[in-house]
Amino acid sequence: MPILGVLAASQGLAPNFTVEYLVVAGGGGGGKGNYGNGAGGGGGGGMRTASGFSVAAATNYTVTVGGGGARNSSNGSNSVFSTITSAGGGAGRFAATGAAGGAGGGGGVSYGGGAGNTPSVSPSQGANGAAGRAGSPGSAGGGGGGGASGTAGSAGGTTSGGAGGNGTNSSISGSTLTYAGGGGGGSRQGYGFSSGGSGGGGSGSGNTTGTSGSTNTGGGGGGSDKYGLGGGEGGSGIVILKYPSTRTITIGAGLTGTTAAPSGGFKVTTITAGTGNVSW
Repeated sequence: MPILGVLAASQGLAPNFTVEYLVVAGGGGGGKGNYGNGAGGGGGGGMRTASGFSVAAATNYTVTVGGGGARNSSNGSNSVFSTITSAGGGAGRFAATGAAGGAGGGGGVSYGGGAGNTPSVSPSQGANGAAGRAGSPGSAGGGGGGGASGTAGSAGGTTSGGAGGNGTNSSISGSTLTYAGGGGGGSRQGYGFSSGGSGGGGSGSGNTTGTSGSTNTGGGGGGSDKYGLGGGEGGSGIVILKYPSTRTITIGAGLTGTTAAPSGGFKVTTITAGTGNVSW
């Protein structure tokens, strides 16, 4: 019997066991508009979740928690658990098509939204961003979320930008929470906020800086008109691991994480920042 098997057997444990995971990438940054036209909202970070992932005792598995995209058109960063990668959310854009990503960024006035689920995985890690609408001035599209596409900007630019797409629910932590909401599109100059998607998406604005996506949700940043500093920042991602309570996790240097008290035969470890290794 291999050494790992001998060690596990001596503790009454099988050498391999399964883990349930939630891997949410950083949300895309919202765009900054100009000349009275809004810019698109950032897409939510890619979200992947499943049970039955096989791991071996005393073996390192890489974990990375992706950061949110910078304001004014930067994609979010990828999050990783072992072989599972969720793509950062696409950035919202001004005078351009929204960026592709885990969920797509919203497009600027007269431009389409970015493609979600890029690169392609099954099931999908996120939805498409929405198009902006022309006007004098115009409004921009909302970023896609983990569970729904963004909403197109208002026709003629007479009202606010499109809403961000809603995120996706997960109960891996023991509570039902929503992640990877898209950012709202920027409104025409002088108009109010457009809503961000559920799951941490920031609202878009035509009056001030777009709202940033919420930390550790993968929410996209809201787009804006030319006021303030422009679009909101994307929210950082998160990695959550659920595994048998008979196992003890080691969270390596470079990672920030906590483990909840055992419940129902399982432990849940939540990793909120950094890159490094975990093992059991």
